Amino acid sequence: MFDQFEAEAAKAVESGRLSGVVALVTDSVGAVYSHAVGLRAAGTDAAMSPDTIFWLASMTKAVVSVGALQLVDAGKLTLDGDLAELIPEFADLQVLDGFDNAGKPILRPAKAPVTLRHLLSHMAGFGYGFIQPQIAKWREHSGTGDPASGIRADMVQPLLFDPGEGWAYGINTDWVGVVVEAASGQRLDAYLNDHIFSPLGMKDTGFALSPEQQARKASVHMRGPDGKVMPIPFGMPENPEVLSGGGGLYGTAPDYARFLRMLLNGGRHGDRQILKAETVASLGVVQTGPHRAGAFKAANPAMSNDFDIYPDMHTGYGLATLLNPEPTAEGRSGFSLAWAGLANTYYWADPAVGKAGLIMTQLLPFGDPDMLGLLRSLETAAYGG
Repeated sequence: MFDQFEAEAAKAVESGRLSGVVALVTDSVGAVYSHAVGLRAAGTDAAMSPDTIFWLASMTKAVVSVGALQLVDAGKLTLDGDLAELIPEFADLQVLDGFDNAGKPILRPAKAPVTLRHLLSHMAGFGYGFIQPQIAKWREHSGTGDPASGIRADMVQPLLFDPGEGWAYGINTDWVGVVVEAASGQRLDAYLNDHIFSPLGMKDTGFALSPEQQARKASVHMRGPDGKVMPIPFGMPENPEVLSGGGGLYGTAPDYARFLRMLLNGGRHGDRQILKAETVASLGVVQTGPHRAGAFKAANPAMSNDFDIYPDMHTGYGLATLLNPEPTAEGRSGFSLAWAGLANTYYWADPAVGKAGLIMTQLLPFGDPDMLGLLRSLETAAYGG
């Protein structure tokens, strides 16, 4: 079934357009397919392998969202309460209504409070500078640093719209990480380790790597003028003030498959209920209403291509992931859970049929056509197409 996928992956690697790829498909019991091809870093002899460590980037979001929902299950958080009591920065949120003739930001008070539901579904109004140019322009005017710095003050930025009145992909889940810390009394890494990673056996997932894990890490790449990939210096801030709940995790394909299997099994892993079954079911409910979600135009082509994986669907966003309202041409059921990471890592989980998959490389910019083609090929094979 996977012969076509493997041939396409080998061709992409042999041509130099990708350094290497790891792919995995799982059912609710365990992995049913795993494949690795190529190198962890172009120009080296380090082979890509199932235990290769990847920067998960925005694949972090689903994990941190589940962590927050655990606290909702436990009665320590609510989905629709004002978060200003936990997050002082939310007490005086401003909306960016544009810029005057002199280039000065036009700001006004937000008309509604930000809730956890808003943050989880990216309806709070927070953006990313590499997607929304007005955020980058505001940052330049205000002198505020990039939220990727790991400095909490750099996470404070105006909203693009009043909470609940639109959809914008942004630093919402970074704030969810701060909410988890405030509600649990634990630093985010400790909370996730105690409540998700250790119970699921995700031994190679975390915000910081040991020397042994560092040796297994794949390099991030970009393409040169000849279209072939080359490694580039890249790393998340060391010992940040704020761990990035939106993109700070590293991990392996088998580890992330454990997380996806938990979702396929209604929140259960062995004899542990990681997340209530009804909460897992709610992950497949669109939260974004009439606002189409999951597609965006990129403002920084070095970071991301324009992205719209299902241009013919009115895609929505749930409490943790993108939701496709219709079955895909490759076989995925409607309202499956899916998203991706900036360095071209992708996953899906289809609870309706008990199937999930992921494909990973390390390449900027996001939305690479070669990787999107391989994702579709892997999905087609996974569903027997």
